Amino acid sequence: MSTRDDILITAFGLAQLIAAGDVTLLDVRWQLPKPDGRDDYLGGHIPDAVYVSLEDELSDHSVVGRGRHPLPSGAAVQEAARRWGVRDGVPTVVYDDWNRAGSARAWWVLRAAGIENVRILDGGLAAWTTSGGPLDRGDVEPAPGDVTVTHQDLYAGAMPTLTADEAAALGPRLGDVRAPERFRGDVEPMDPIAGHIPGAINLPSVLAADGTLRTDGAELDGVYCGSGVTAAVAVAALAAAGQDVALFPGSWSQWSNEPGRAVGRAERRVGDSATGD
Repeated sequence: MSTRDDILITAFGLAQLIAAGDVTLLDVRWQLPKPDGRDDYLGGHIPDAVYVSLEDELSDHSVVGRGRHPLPSGAAVQEAARRWGVRDGVPTVVYDDWNRAGSARAWWVLRAAGIENVRILDGGLAAWTTSGGPLDRGDVEPAPGDVTVTHQDLYAGAMPTLTADEAAALGPRLGDVRAPERFRGDVEPMDPIAGHIPGAINLPSVLAADGTLRTDGAELDGVYCGSGVTAAVAVAALAAAGQDVALFPGSWSQWSNEPGRAVGRAERRVGDSATGD
């Protein structure tokens, strides 16, 4: 069972690791409306942090039928991680500047590939700058890493996952972390059908007001979102609370594109009874 310190690191804790000279830093700037965060990274990042592209390096868009952000292969993760300078036996810290989505995706992908000692900067880049941490500009060219992954298929890797059928079978033990209006089916800006997986409940935000992860999560067995990215934030928050939950990587973008899948549209949130949908 994981603890908060296994999943997250504070800005103070990161400063201590940097002072000791024994950490690999990955900057995973990504936002739903602005998926390419390289310009933001170049404008200011934690010293020695390497930019990671969620779209190009933490997803494999050549894969079909697995949603908008299919998982990369273990071989691709190993090649990228070595390019980022990730080393065996050296801790890795990932961070972002938007809702912990990019950093949680990187944390989940690296852990699924079998890379251990990966933590998320709690509160993201804002926590670092608020604590007085410095920023550098420009690109970083790290020395090559030597990390070796132990799982080639991340859908059956070191982190638990769900197929569409397995997600459907969870009923109220399945959490949908999208915005309430998308869960209800009022709007759907990204995918062809609005609504949610029948039986699922809408999980309130796992972020506190300061951007740190709340660890007072619901009792769930699995989570999903639009395409498997932001649901990784819920996986991390629940893991920090000592609860291991599975991710449906394809999420709603896979479900809504599979012919014949039922669609739920009534509102149910964490704490509601299991009757109805």
